[in-house]
Amino acid sequence: MNTDANRRLVTATQGSTLADILERVLDKGIVIAGDISVSVGSTELLSIKIRLLISSVDKAKEIGINWWESDPYLSSQNNSLMQANQKLLDRVASLEAEIEALRNDTYYPRAKPNPRNKSGGKGDDDRYSNKN
Repeated sequence: MNTDANRRLVTATQGSTLADILERVLDKGIVIAGDISVSVGSTELLSIKIRLLISSVDKAKEIGINWWESDPYLSSQNNSLMQANQKLLDRVASLEAEIEALRNDTYYPRAKPNPRNKSGGKGDDDRYSNKN
């Protein structure tokens, strides 16, 4: 009782739906690689290297690709990380200003006002005045 339905051969060109193809690609993964270069004569003006991996998240983790887990722009912690980062930047700027102020005071201490000097006391010594 061989009917036509029993004798049909299954081929690659036969009835694959988009869902079947997508399932197969995500299960196995697919890599697309290419190089594009634009040259005038022997001078290369532009070179583009394209590397594209299409796979499921499970397959990507299986082969060791999981960069999205630590990317702050893709995680839900983005806002809190940005706020913490801004606080740290503000604190660093404040500390740098304090250090600069301390350096200026240490290397160039302010002179004590001289009551003999009517210019407001630019020094406690006549060595630094313009008088001869």
